[in-house]
Amino acid sequence: MNTTPQILRILPEVILTLVGVIIMLVEPLIAKSSSRKPLGWFSVLGVIAALAGSLYQYQLPSGTAYFGTVQTDPFSIFFHVLIAGIVLASLLIALDSAPDSTPFLGEYFALVCFGAVGMMLMSSAVELLLVFIGLEISSISTYILAGFRRKSAKAPESSIKYFLLGSFATAFFLYGIALVFGATGTTDISGIAQALGSSTTPMLALIGVSMMLIGLGFKVSAAPFQVWTPDVYEGAASPVVALMSTGPKVAAFAVLLRVLYGAVPALHLHWVPLLWLLAALSMTVGNLGALRQKNVKRMLAYSSIAHAGYLLVAFTALSADGIAAASFYAVSYAAMNVGVFAVVSHAGGYDDRLTLIEDYKGLAYRSPLLGGAMGFFLISLIGIPFTGGFFGKFYVFSAAIHSGFVWLAVIGLINSGIAAYYYLRVLAAIYSKPAESSPVMAVPAATLPLLLALLITVASTLILGIAPGRILAQAKAAAATYPVINPDADSAAVAGR
Repeated sequence: MNTTPQILRILPEVILTLVGVIIMLVEPLIAKSSSRKPLGWFSVLGVIAALAGSLYQYQLPSGTAYFGTVQTDPFSIFFHVLIAGIVLASLLIALDSAPDSTPFLGEYFALVCFGAVGMMLMSSAVELLLVFIGLEISSISTYILAGFRRKSAKAPESSIKYFLLGSFATAFFLYGIALVFGATGTTDISGIAQALGSSTTPMLALIGVSMMLIGLGFKVSAAPFQVWTPDVYEGAASPVVALMSTGPKVAAFAVLLRVLYGAVPALHLHWVPLLWLLAALSMTVGNLGALRQKNVKRMLAYSSIAHAGYLLVAFTALSADGIAAASFYAVSYAAMNVGVFAVVSHAGGYDDRLTLIEDYKGLAYRSPLLGGAMGFFLISLIGIPFTGGFFGKFYVFSAAIHSGFVWLAVIGLINSGIAAYYYLRVLAAIYSKPAESSPVMAVPAATLPLLLALLITVASTLILGIAPGRILAQAKAAAATYPVINPDADSAAVAGR
C-alpha cells in the first residue's frame, strides 16, 4: 500500500503557488515609489525551493495521487527539474534588465510563478483534462507576459496575436480530448492505451489524436503552426521570450511524449508519418526563414522553429533511445537558448535598444563577457563539439538512424549546415570592429543577477558538452517510464523510411 502523502506528489507546484499568492498579497502593501525587485528575489528563492522539492521527489516511489490524475515518476521529475531551472534563469534575467520603475513588476514575478505551476502540472498529469488545465494556466500567464511591456507598440500586438492563435490551438487540443473520450470512454492516459490496444482503432480516435497534435504543434511552434512565433518574440520583452521560448515548449514536449508513448502507442503507424513530416517542415521552414532575418529576435524565433523540428526527429524513433534523446535535447536547447536571451536582454536593455544584427558589431570589444558568452551559445546552437548542442543533435540523429529514418537524419544534417550560416553571421558581427564613424551603444555593467544567469546557462551548456553522461542517464531513466513500441512488419513502408 502506498503511504506517501499525496501533497508530496505535487510539492513543487504547491511551493510555487504559495510564492505567487504571497507576492500578489504583499505587492499592494509596498509604496509606489519603492522598488519591487525584492519580490523578484523572493520568487527566485521560491523557485530554488521548488527545485529542491523536485529533487526530493526522486526519493519517493513512483505512484499517482489525487484519484490518479498526477503521477510522480522519473519522467515527471526530470521535466520538473528542467522547468525549475528555466524559470530560475528567466527570473534572474528579468531582475537584471527590468528597471525599478517598471509598472506592475510584482505581478510579473507572480505570473512567472503561476506559469511555472501550469508547466509542471503538464509534465506530471496523466489525465488529459488535467493536462488541459495545466496548459491553460501556463498559456494565460504567458499571454499576459507577452504584452507586459505596455509602453511598446509591438508588445500589445504580440500579446493579442499570441492570445488569439493560442486560443484557437487550445480549442483543437480540447476538441481532440473530447473525440478521444468518445472513442475510448476515458481521458486517463493508461486507460486510453488499454482501450485502443484491445480493439480495432476507431476513426474517431485517429481524428482526436490528430487534433491534439495540432494544438501541441502550436505550443512548440512546429511548422506549419509557427506563424505566431516571429511577431511574438519580436514584440515581447527579452526576459519574457527567454521563458516563453523554452518553458512552455518543454512542458508541451513532455505532454506529447506522454500522449504518444503512454496513451496512443497502438496508433504509431498513423502518428509517426505525421511527426516525420512536421519534423522535416519545421527544420526546413525555420532555418530558411532565419536566413533572411536582420532582426536578432526574429532570427532566434525562426531558429526555435528549427530546433523544434530537431527535437521532433527523436519522437519518430519509437525507442527508449528516442525518448531519452528528446529529453536530453530539451535540456541542452533550454540552456543555450536562455543564455542567448540573457545576453540580448542585458545588451539591449528592457526596451530592446539593440534589435538588428549589425547593432551587435564589436560587442566582444565593448564587453568581453557578453561577447564571449554569446559566441559560446551560438556555436552550441550550431552543434560544435564540446557543447551541449553537439551531443543533443548527435543523440537525436543517432536515434533516428538506428530506427531506420536515415533520410530524416540527412534532412536534419543539411539544415544544421544551413543554420551555421546565420549563427556565424551573428558571431562575425560580435567579433568585428565597428566603423569609427558609426555610433557605438554603451553596454551596461554586468549585475549580480546577470552573472548568476550566465553561470547557470554557460555551466549547463559546457557540462552537457564535455560530461553528458549523468544527464543522459537521467533521461534514460525517464524514458524507461514507458515501454518500447514494437513496430509492425509493415511500419517501415507506412512511415516512409
